[in-house]
Amino acid sequence: MYTDKTLTCADCGNEFAFTARDQEFYADRGFTEPRRCQSCRASRKAARNSGGYDSGYGSDAGGYSSGGYSSSNTGYASGGYNSGGGYSSGGYSSGGSGYHDRPPREMFEATCSSCGQVAKVPFRPTSGKPVYCTDCFAKRRA
Repeated sequence: MYTDKTLTCADCGNEFAFTARDQEFYADRGFTEPRRCQSCRASRKAARNSGGYDSGYGSDAGGYSSGGYSSSNTGYASGGYNSGGGYSSGGYSSGGSGYHDRPPREMFEATCSSCGQVAKVPFRPTSGKPVYCTDCFAKRRA
């Protein structure tokens, strides 16, 4: 069946064990062999999740996680594969991250096309398209 393998991490270059049990786990789920050791996978996951924005796919919401699978008899490693479902339930992340965890939105200054005052907008203005301050935008929508 499967035999233990030694793989080399694509990030740090250290060798790590890809046990027969891990190989079976990966094969059962159709995953390819891991390219990174447990430590580097955890680092990448932490970096990905610290960005503030959570798309709901993959992270703590369920499904594939880069945390890995524990080869011990205790079952799944924390941060590993979980049975929470393929994606988050309801279309948005249910993993604890959300709007309140996001960093402040980057704002850009522009001149209002209607009144000429300085307006702060959450997008980079492009030439040729009108930009309105909050008051003028509200008047145009009414």
